[in-house]
Amino acid sequence: MADICPMKVSPILLDVGGTFIKCGDGREIPIDSGGTGSDIANSLKTAVGDVNAGDYVAVAIPGKFDYDNGIFLMKHKFASVYGEKFSDIVLAGTGLTEADVAFRFIHDVNCMLLGEITSGAASSEGNTALVTLGTGLGFSMYVGGKILENDMKSPLVSIYGRPFRDGILEDYVSKRGIISGYHRNGGEGDKSMTVKMISDLAHTGDPIALTTFEEVGVILGDTISPILAEYNIGCLLFGGQISRSFDLFGPALMRSLHGVPSLKKVAPVSDFSNATFNGLKAFINDKHI
Repeated sequence: MADICPMKVSPILLDVGGTFIKCGDGREIPIDSGGTGSDIANSLKTAVGDVNAGDYVAVAIPGKFDYDNGIFLMKHKFASVYGEKFSDIVLAGTGLTEADVAFRFIHDVNCMLLGEITSGAASSEGNTALVTLGTGLGFSMYVGGKILENDMKSPLVSIYGRPFRDGILEDYVSKRGIISGYHRNGGEGDKSMTVKMISDLAHTGDPIALTTFEEVGVILGDTISPILAEYNIGCLLFGGQISRSFDLFGPALMRSLHGVPSLKKVAPVSDFSNATFNGLKAFINDKHI
């Protein structure tokens, strides 16, 4: 990758998800993480836009990913570009190489947490954990002045794949977990049901929808309580699209967390739209990493 040097232009900031790429300039580019290599390449190139020598591209992206070298290592999504370099994909046909453009990569959950630490709800809170709820389930912690990472620069402690009932935790605490839980509890509707629809029902007092969100709060709280206690976490934040419904699962979650003596603050992130971009800005300035 190109040497990092003082920027003469505004950096290109990207938050790469499984269905959309959110861009620092406000654009949202659809991407099918289960699509062909060509489809994924087209979406990535569109998001990056017209790139020039000397540009700086900072990317928040989920794992598994080689964050030092910018290589896709995921098999559950982005499988068609497994082993390929992000820079090779987006620079193909431009005549540029990664010697001309600076690329840096950070795990998306770590990035959101970094944004909240440096300029958000955890800016003065000390040890902090972040849960992201959306298509998947993310978890990251900031302890002793550093975000805790493993050797691959993904979060040190992962919870999404923990065995739970007849599957893993993410099967019950995520987009698919809420939808399947709603139907499991007797909710009506077909495959077109969305979390937003279930949230809307809960806000009108629908008992099945309310129960479904409460179950998510209890399951998640019971799972993370011992982790928060072990790492002496004082602040717990929630990001991701589903966390916009914190009012629905929060009370049950709080009851499950009552036994964590260090915990003083539980809240959604300060800015759902910009927490990750705030993290990217801090990341390229080497703050708290």
